[in-house]
Amino acid sequence: MQKSSIRRSVWAVAAVSVAAVVMTGCQPGDTPADGADGSSSTPTATASSPGSSGSSGSSGSTGTAAKACTAGSLKASAYQAADRPAGTGTGAAIVRFTNAGATSCVLQGHPTVAGAANGSPELNVPLTVTPVGPAAPVRLAPGAQAWLKLTFVQVQGEGDGFCESGSAPVLYPTMVIGLPHSGAHQVALDDGQFAECDGTLTATAVSAAKPS
Repeated sequence: MQKSSIRRSVWAVAAVSVAAVVMTGCQPGDTPADGADGSSSTPTATASSPGSSGSSGSSGSTGTAAKACTAGSLKASAYQAADRPAGTGTGAAIVRFTNAGATSCVLQGHPTVAGAANGSPELNVPLTVTPVGPAAPVRLAPGAQAWLKLTFVQVQGEGDGFCESGSAPVLYPTMVIGLPHSGAHQVALDDGQFAECDGTLTATAVSAAKPS
């Protein structure tokens, strides 16, 4: 993301002054650990059919269907996507989930997304999410990862920037990402902050395949 003055703190203050919405299970301490390109040497996740209980490689399955991943068993981080709309804002971001627990678990579904300040997940601004693509269960062995992609309405221009809709760009230090049955997770970009327009975005479901 180009570093311009759209990152002025006044946007963050304006954003988080909107009515508070309580979200649980957030992990304010989660920060990206594998580098801006999302590379990792951890085990891979496996996509499974709904209701599947079979074993798979490093999953450690014993024939018992894995339960949904809990918020406490997941570590979440985010980085800017390589494939993103042209402009000077964030454009698109990849959110990465790692199973930090001792047993296999399952993630599934499209996320909820809210903009938030650092360390204040309870003071957030829910964004309007349009789901994209199917949502299949993803079985995560301990240490395995899954991903989803958020694509924002892009900020245009230099300096303060502008939105094509005529609204003002908004900057969020962090975002709170919720997954069905797996809690909500506060993430920050590994470089910069989330800059977006119009409070709307598209989101893929969590997947075993890493998006670009």
